[in-house]
Amino acid sequence: MTQLTRRGLLAGAVGVGSLALLGSQWPRLTGADIPGRHDDSLSIAILGTNQDAAARQSLVDAFTARHPDISVRLQAIQGTDWADFFAKILTMVAAGTPPDVCVVATEGAQLFAERLAEPLDEFIKRDAAQVQDYFDDVHPSLIEAFMYKGSFYQMPIDFNAANMYFNTEAMRRAGVPYPAADWTHQDFLTMARQMRQAAGSGFVPFYWTNRLWGGIVPWLYINDTSFLTETKSPGGEWLWDRFYPDHKGAYSGGFLWEGSNASDPKVAESFEFVRALVEEGLGTSPAQGGGNELVGQFSGGSIGMTPAGGFWVQGLSEAGLTPQDYDVAYFPKWRTQRHQFGAAGYAILKTSERKDEAWEWVKFCTSREGMQLAFPSPNTTPTRRSMCNEALYSQKGPAHWKVFYDTLDQLPCAPIPAPPQQAAVETALIKNVLGAVTGSAAELPAALERLDEDLTRALEA
Repeated sequence: MTQLTRRGLLAGAVGVGSLALLGSQWPRLTGADIPGRHDDSLSIAILGTNQDAAARQSLVDAFTARHPDISVRLQAIQGTDWADFFAKILTMVAAGTPPDVCVVATEGAQLFAERLAEPLDEFIKRDAAQVQDYFDDVHPSLIEAFMYKGSFYQMPIDFNAANMYFNTEAMRRAGVPYPAADWTHQDFLTMARQMRQAAGSGFVPFYWTNRLWGGIVPWLYINDTSFLTETKSPGGEWLWDRFYPDHKGAYSGGFLWEGSNASDPKVAESFEFVRALVEEGLGTSPAQGGGNELVGQFSGGSIGMTPAGGFWVQGLSEAGLTPQDYDVAYFPKWRTQRHQFGAAGYAILKTSERKDEAWEWVKFCTSREGMQLAFPSPNTTPTRRSMCNEALYSQKGPAHWKVFYDTLDQLPCAPIPAPPQQAAVETALIKNVLGAVTGSAAELPAALERLDEDLTRALEA
């Protein structure tokens, strides 16, 4: 079920900002993207291949056994990344062939909330008793990530925080212990230097990718800043009062990112820290694209540390690593220890003529039975706290696998900064990060000015 995880999701630059932009720049749909377009089934669109859809058959079978009157058709939409996937969904909407339900990751949550998705508010109010168990089992930060202007658009099923993975052989070789829970960015710097000193050629202490998740953003978050201004919308009391009464006033109607924050001195401070890592040879120039190559390099022993989430456990196991070969810890602390996370779940499209049937699918997929069928192996972190247990990680997980969910329980966390203009914003960020962290210290102010200008234009689109 890897299509819902962050493992294969590259940071794309496909423009998905407006239906008015449909044209030659949009990806073409193929027959493989929309099989059975003329049948009368409840259509569920996922990012992935036909093999990914086939892996969900047990989920479909269990649902149809409970709802024999609802026929389900999974549509595997092939795309290089979430942006490509969202662009194809928008193309389907414009063409009059949209799915009823669509997998949506944090990157596209506000795009869908603004233009495509049906609020789940009335469904949840109606069936509150049926979904109580779900909300009892899911951390409220994950719920807030899918609130938008006071309404709730998705019930997330998986998430991944940006934790720090370690090559245990590199730690042993350098004589460094597993870090304390509150280790700092300076402790990280010391560990990286010790790893480099103890290693031979071809080894890099820190490796990262230039993308929205796991790129520069975690370093901004721990320094109590971001590349976008952050506020929160009012509203949502209908949900918080019903399902999270013990957290009254702690959560909002959803995040808002409405301006560039690239001129914040703390942004410059974070960029300089990462730039200096690269200059000192403790980190590489960021890889462009997704994190697939990271698995190979990390499993081959050429990387000491890298940010990744629970989605890596299955991938590292398939690459031949044992739980003794690596470990995971919280991302280090700076001014704060706020962690970045991304999540995904199912959205009901407002164009659907089968919204009640679609809601039954969403309810089932977020039930204990549905999520256990969806996540039989540790290829992501389930949003249900009860599923992040010894049974899931006993054969493959690192020694400190509890970090995956403890990140939410023990530390401040926030979702990827992804406004409705996410594609344009992400493109602006990725475009400017490389120059900012690979140039000289004297060149950094100008690089951040360009980032500020590009972000401002992206948000105005």
